Order: sequence, then C-alpha cells, then structure tokens
Amino acid sequence: MGDPIVLVPGLLCTEALFAPQIAAFADRPIMVANHRDHDSITDIAAHLLEQAPERFSLIGLSMGGYVAMEIMREAPERVSKLALLNTNPRADTAEQTKRRKFLIELTRKKGFGKVPHLLYPGFVHERNEENETLKSAVVDMARETGAEAFIRQQTAVFGRRDSRPRLGEISCPSLVMVGDGDRLTPVDVAREIHRHIPGSELSVIADCGHLSTLEAPEEVTYVLTDFLNAK
Repeated sequence: MGDPIVLVPGLLCTEALFAPQIAAFADRPIMVANHRDHDSITDIAAHLLEQAPERFSLIGLSMGGYVAMEIMREAPERVSKLALLNTNPRADTAEQTKRRKFLIELTRKKGFGKVPHLLYPGFVHERNEENETLKSAVVDMARETGAEAFIRQQTAVFGRRDSRPRLGEISCPSLVMVGDGDRLTPVDVAREIHRHIPGSELSVIADCGHLSTLEAPEEVTYVLTDFLNAK
C-alpha cells in the first residue's frame, strides 16, 4: 500500500467528482478535502493541512489544483506525489473575475437554481453538452454544495495568487493532466504547468473536457494508477 491520497475537488464539486478513482484506490487511505467553508485558497489549504495525514499523495482538479499548488508553496515536504488535473497556475484575469462576480450577484438576487445549468457546458467536452446523465451528476454536486459555499468558492478563486513563480521549486514526482477538449483550462495551460515543474509528466486525455475524472473515468484512473504506483 502506498501513501494516503488526498483529493481536492473543483468548484461546485463534491467527493462524487472522484467516485471512480475512490473505488479504484480503495486499498489506500483516502481523504477528500473540504473546500466549502472558507473564502480564500490560503485558508482552504491551511485547513486541509490541519486535517491531512503527515505525508500524502495530492490530487487536485481545477479549483482543487489551485489549493494543491498553494499546499506545495506552504508545505511541500508533506506531499510525496502531486497530480494537477484540469487546472490553471495563473491568477484570475479581469474578465474572469468579472464573470465570477456576476454569478455571485445572480445567486444573491435571483437564487442559485440556474447557475449549475449555466456553468455546465463549460465543464464538459462539447460532445457531452447533451449528456443528461453527466449533467445530472454535475447539477447534483452543485446542489449539494449550495449557494453560500459557491459564493465562498468563487471569492476564493478570484482572490488566488499566481502560482507560476513557485512551480519550479516542486521536486516531488508530478503529473499534469488535461482533457483535449477542456474549454476552461485548455491543453496549452497544462503544457505551461508541465514546463514549469521539473521532471513532470503530461497526460492529455482524448475526447474529454474539464471534468476529466467523470468524463473519462477509465482513462484517468489508469493514468493516475500508473503514476501513483511508480517507484
């Protein structure tokens, strides 16, 4: 058995985001981070480190990747392996922040009901836009997360710092993964992370969008298993 695994979900996602991988890694201790109770990436990372095993393999997707990169800044000695999935090392652009603040105001004034449906197309490969099973899973995760946590998460995300200046200091084995049809954090963004982290691996998953663990569970699990089991 390898080190425990800490999974950090993305925005509006719960442990269901990693359901296929949790089943596949059942021989290891697994912790799913709570990223709903704080409104800064720094505070989410600090809370995770208080709850996590002393040493662990760290897997973060999208917003979870922002948290993972913050952990690598604050406590790199505790991470034995790092996997960054469908994420972005840069700070928010002005346009992205404007969009997030619009969604926060929409939630406050009109309610949260329509927000997951507005976000869904960007979360998936274009071939999955009409996939009702996948859409239902994504909407269910969003509803479980709820409006107040969504506002805290969006606030945390637009307040995050640029992680690129510190990526070169990462020395543990690292994997960068992205879907070839990811419209939120495209392949070029993953390649940028890969270039910055010395010795990292890059895996591009075919016919897959932003929520790679759910859109291509078998392929993602295979790559993660190979990475985590490597000596």
